[in-house]
Amino acid sequence: QVQLVESGGGLAQPGGSLRLSCAASGRTLSSRAMAWFRQAPGEQREFVAATSGGGYTYYAGAVKGRFTISRDNSKNGVDLRMDSLRPEDTAVYYCAGRSRADLRTTPEMYDYWGQGTQVTVSS
Repeated sequence: QVQLVESGGGLAQPGGSLRLSCAASGRTLSSRAMAWFRQAPGEQREFVAATSGGGYTYYAGAVKGRFTISRDNSKNGVDLRMDSLRPEDTAVYYCAGRSRADLRTTPEMYDYWGQGTQVTVSS
């Protein structure tokens, strides 16, 4: 059974930075697609960024140029570096993993999920 655990959320000021981490256990995901999604109150879960098993990365338009997804094979997971944060980035951020290498941008295509970590951007 695969377990994903996120860390690194918290409060940041507009224009600030945060780094989220996701550690996986139970199965090696280094050659599988992993992604970050987020969900704001009253909203649907939305795609943020993903990396394929081969290292290709893809970003939602709202975060492209500000967020960076990267693998951390030491913890069998992924990180999300978030810069130039905006109040509209406030949400619970979820790490997700697939049992396949090709990345997808819809939540139903992911097999494994973390519990989420809160990110709040406010002055």
